[in-house]
Amino acid sequence: MNTIDRQPDLIVFGEDWGGLPSTTQKLISSMPADRKVLWVNSIGLRQPRFSLRDMKRVFSKIARKLDKDAVSGMAVPGHFHVLNPITVPAPRSHFARELAKRLLKRQVLASCEALGIDSPALWISLPTAVDLVGELNECTSTYYCCDDFASLAGVDHDTVSAREAELVDKADRIIAVNDELASRFPAEKVMVLTHGVDTQLFTSPALRADDLPRDGRPIAGFYGSLSEWIDIDMIAKTARVLPGWNFVIIGEACVDISELEALPNVYLLGARPHHELPRYSQHWSVSMLPFRNNRQIQACNPMKLSEYLAAGSPIVSIDFPAIAPYKRYIDIIEEHGSMAQALLAARHRGDAICRTTSVASLDWTHQAARAEGWMMS
Repeated sequence: MNTIDRQPDLIVFGEDWGGLPSTTQKLISSMPADRKVLWVNSIGLRQPRFSLRDMKRVFSKIARKLDKDAVSGMAVPGHFHVLNPITVPAPRSHFARELAKRLLKRQVLASCEALGIDSPALWISLPTAVDLVGELNECTSTYYCCDDFASLAGVDHDTVSAREAELVDKADRIIAVNDELASRFPAEKVMVLTHGVDTQLFTSPALRADDLPRDGRPIAGFYGSLSEWIDIDMIAKTARVLPGWNFVIIGEACVDISELEALPNVYLLGARPHHELPRYSQHWSVSMLPFRNNRQIQACNPMKLSEYLAAGSPIVSIDFPAIAPYKRYIDIIEEHGSMAQALLAARHRGDAICRTTSVASLDWTHQAARAEGWMMS
């Protein structure tokens, strides 16, 4: 402990601060502000390729490193310090791993010295940080697992799976976001902690967004990254079957969405700040979870599920384990069923208050207290 009356300072190996909202960002920023937090921006889950997207990311990270005050859009709490490290992403060889460890250790320890951090607790969301466990004079280490990395798109699966196995061995505690992930780890060192929700943000009445269609048609909405796990074809087919509906999609496109771009009743709005999302979800007719039914989705616990519920929105979804506690509030797209039929049924559901109260106990402050209690047990 740094002092008698407060918890130890934290070093967090997580996603880039201020990128897409992550559960690590929500949990750590919801913990008491009486400690210092050194947030280490993403050290990567795969080696960069010679693609335009990857090269932009590499140069962006270098630019942020050169500009010590530069962080991504989201405000940084006063007790946080964000480190943009230079390292070797997802190293494979022994030499590359040793180089990456020395580079990262030097930068982290220099930041700790400057901030007066000693004997910190480690919070690790990315298995590629395993080589720093035991190198930072930490008092404890926690692995926070919110994805099935063996099936996650955009990951060096063999490398990351091997690092995860090492991290499970070395970490003092493990927190998993659902039973499926928790079952893979030693029972004596794992707890299940489902995603939380910003109840005040999503339950407080929000003004309707100006760019939501206002032609009187029902609206099916989705927000999130348009990635490999989103069934673009299903959305497009449904939009064709329901020409009297509008389909509003919010989020960055990481896959080909030309099929959606060609449809007159599909509105692709791009990314929106997280705090503005209730201005959409509280006012569209039905929220969608149009996932592909794959291994990654079977092990996921999406934040948007609890956010949709908190907003009181009717929900249409494929069937996957995370929705089990809320099935009474969700219209399920059966394996050979129609998303259009589910939307038509969901539109007239009237149990908004029940949906909102179903996640009332999952506020991030409550979930953060549970995580902290387990981390320091």
